[in-house]
Amino acid sequence: MGKYGDAAVKATQLFTDGKEKDPPAAWRKATRQMFKKNLPSQKKSCPRAAYLGLCESGLVKGIPTGNYTDSVDNKKYALAAVPILKSAPSLNGLGLWKKVMKHLNKPITKTHNQQMDVVRTLFSRQLLQ
Repeated sequence: MGKYGDAAVKATQLFTDGKEKDPPAAWRKATRQMFKKNLPSQKKSCPRAAYLGLCESGLVKGIPTGNYTDSVDNKKYALAAVPILKSAPSLNGLGLWKKVMKHLNKPITKTHNQQMDVVRTLFSRQLLQ
């Protein structure tokens, strides 16, 4: 798994341990810790929106449903990935991405931007419900 997946796990821990008041603040803190001085990596919107979309929908253990993101597409990608991953847990990130794109009738050539890393890592750490 990659750094954005690890950031999602860290953000979840920060929130559930009461160290951050909401998932967006937890994500910001986790990415600051993960990426130190790399501001573009800290601000990367696609994995953040995927994570917050899962949180918003109540799929991340320990995080209540809420209004955490304005994202439409990245949230949709993450939500579509969950049942696909549950039925085929050995899919790698690219394989999962292709199945999500096919499921959503999007061009398979569309490039992913770490959204599946977030979903796969949360899934592998048993943080999705």
